[in-house]
Amino acid sequence: MDNKKFYSVTDATKKLESYCAYQDRCHKEVETKLRNMGMIPEASNQIIGHLIQENYLNEERFSKSFARGKFRIKKWGKNRIVNELKQRQITKYNITIALREIEEDAYLETLDFLAKKRLTQINETNIQKKKKKLADYLLYRGWESHLVYQKLQELI
Repeated sequence: MDNKKFYSVTDATKKLESYCAYQDRCHKEVETKLRNMGMIPEASNQIIGHLIQENYLNEERFSKSFARGKFRIKKWGKNRIVNELKQRQITKYNITIALREIEEDAYLETLDFLAKKRLTQINETNIQKKKKKLADYLLYRGWESHLVYQKLQELI
């Protein structure tokens, strides 16, 4: 027997209000949650409309807090943040606004901090291999290649 719980539109709406109030969400996360709850598309659209109207769901706010958080906490570069937002189907307009949340000075200081910290962890005597390891690390975290190569010139 399937133990799947069935939700009324009212119950589902309340559940999703809490879900969105706890942490900013994007439309894609909310749609996935509704699908997993077994809601039909008409009900999902009604609930999403309500969440937007009541400001529980705000794509611009989500984008901004996502960019700030991933930069400050995970030390991601702009490329990685942009790619992650694109995967969540965030519009180009909101991505542009989100990136404005990151101050240029703080951005460059973070890159400097990350590069220096990682350099102390790389046990490689060959200069080229050392450069490659540092570059790979920073590029994977989404830092722009021109900034990464500039930093390599500066540090190694």
